[in-house]
Amino acid sequence: MSQNLDKKALDKNFKLMAISAIVLLILFVYTLYKGGSHIQGGSYYIGIGFLFVLLFVAFIVKLKQDKLKEYFDKNKKKSAFGTELDKAKASVTNENLNTNIQAVNSNVTFKDIAGISEIKEELEEVVDFLNEPNKYLKYGVKLPKGVLLIGPPGVGKTLIARAVAGEADVPFFYQSGASFVQIYVGMGAKKVRELFAKAKQSAPAIIFIDEIDAVGKKRSGTSNDERESTLNELLTQMDGFEGDSGVMVIAATNKVEVLDEALLRAGRFDRRLHVGLPNIEDREKILELYLDGKNHEINTVQLSIDTTGFSSAALATLINEALLNMIKRDSKILDSDDIEIAKNKLEFGKKQIKILDEKQKEILSIYQASKAFISKSKVALFDESVEKLNTTYPSYHDLVENIKRDLAGFIGVEVIKKEKYAINHKDLENADFIANEIVNKYKMASSIDELLNNVKNDLRAELSHNADEINRLKDIMIKNEVITINDI
Repeated sequence: MSQNLDKKALDKNFKLMAISAIVLLILFVYTLYKGGSHIQGGSYYIGIGFLFVLLFVAFIVKLKQDKLKEYFDKNKKKSAFGTELDKAKASVTNENLNTNIQAVNSNVTFKDIAGISEIKEELEEVVDFLNEPNKYLKYGVKLPKGVLLIGPPGVGKTLIARAVAGEADVPFFYQSGASFVQIYVGMGAKKVRELFAKAKQSAPAIIFIDEIDAVGKKRSGTSNDERESTLNELLTQMDGFEGDSGVMVIAATNKVEVLDEALLRAGRFDRRLHVGLPNIEDREKILELYLDGKNHEINTVQLSIDTTGFSSAALATLINEALLNMIKRDSKILDSDDIEIAKNKLEFGKKQIKILDEKQKEILSIYQASKAFISKSKVALFDESVEKLNTTYPSYHDLVENIKRDLAGFIGVEVIKKEKYAINHKDLENADFIANEIVNKYKMASSIDELLNNVKNDLRAELSHNADEINRLKDIMIKNEVITINDI
C-alpha cells in the first residue's frame, strides 16, 4: 500500500511540474506575440530557457522515478503497518497466485445503505483503521481479524460488506461458502489458500465469505472429509494473520448455531453483528432511498407502516415490481395502486415474507413485549430470541430464568388475549432443551413436565399482575417495532 502511495505521489508531482511548465511556456509565447518590438533585453529569453530546462527535468524525473523512489525508501523508516504488509506479501507463493480469483473495487458506500445505524457505527471503526492504521498502531491496537454478520436472508449483509470495502477503498474478494465445497479431497482447502494468498498480495484488502455455514459447520468426526479439510484450512489461514496485516475477513450467515466453535472463538471472528429486519424508521429511510429520483405520489411514512416484516431486499423488490406495473399501464408517475399490486405479488408469490395485518402485529407485539418485560432487555418485533443469562457455571435459578425468557411470550399472549396462539416454536424447543438439561444432565429436578408447569404458573402470576405494563410495552412495540431498555 505504501509503495503504491509513493508511486502515485511521484506521478502526481511529475504531472504538476509538466503542466506548470507547459502553462508558463504558453503564457510566455503569448506575451512575446503581444509584446512584439516592445520586448527588450535578454531576460525574457533567459526565462524561456528556464522553462525548457524545467520541462527537461520533469521528463528525467519521470524516466528515473523507480531509482529515485528506491533512494528515498532507503532513507525513510517504514511504519509497522507497511512492514507487516511486506511480510505478508513476501510469504505468498507463486503456486497460490495461479488462480482465477480476482478482487473487485466496490463503489458502494454507507450512503447507499439506509437504516442499520448501529451496525454502521461498529463498522466505521474498521473502515477508519483501514484508512488510518497508524492512528491505532501507535497505541498497540490491532485490526479485528474477522467480523461475522448474523441475520435472516435479505437484510443486506452482502451490501454491508461491500460498503465497508467501498468506504475503505480497498480490494474486495467475494466468495460464497458453497464455492469451497468440492468433490475431491483437498481442492476446497487449495481454494481457501489461493483466496487468502491473493488477499495478502493485495493487502490491505477485505475477504467476504457469504453463507459461511456451507463450509463452517460443526465437525462431528463422521462428516465429509473434504468439508472438514476445507474448514481446517480456513481456521489455519485466519490464525496465520497478524492483526495489523491489513486483511480483514467478513462472513455472513443466518445459521450461527450450526457453525463450528473453533470458527467462532475470539481471535478469528472478533466481532459479531446481528443484522435484523428493519423497523418502521429504517423502512422509511430505505423507501426514501429507493424512491429517490423517481416520479411518484407515494406516502413513504404510511408505506413503511404497511410493510411490517419486509426486509430491505423485499422493499427493493416491492418498488421494482411497482415500477414495472407503472410501465405496464403506460404511466410516468408511480402511485399507491402500483404498490398494492406489487404487494399482492409478493404476498402470494413469496411466502417467506411475513406480511402482517393489524391483528397479527398486535399478537406478535404482545409476545415480544412479554419477553422484553421478563428479560429486561432490548427486543425488536421480529427478533427470534432474547438475551439469555450466559455463565460458565449456571445455577438452578439461572437455568430456570432462561426457561422463563423462552416461555414469556406464549404466556403473555395467553394472559392478555385469553387464548393460546402458535407463534415461535423455537422458543418452546429451547425451553424443553434447558428443562431436559436440568432434569437429566444436572439432576436438579425430578420431572421435566413438573418443572415446565411450575415456570408457566409463575409467569402467569407475574404477567397477570403486570398486565397494564405489558399493554404499555405492546403499544410501544406496535409504534416503533422495537422496545429499548429505556422503555422498560
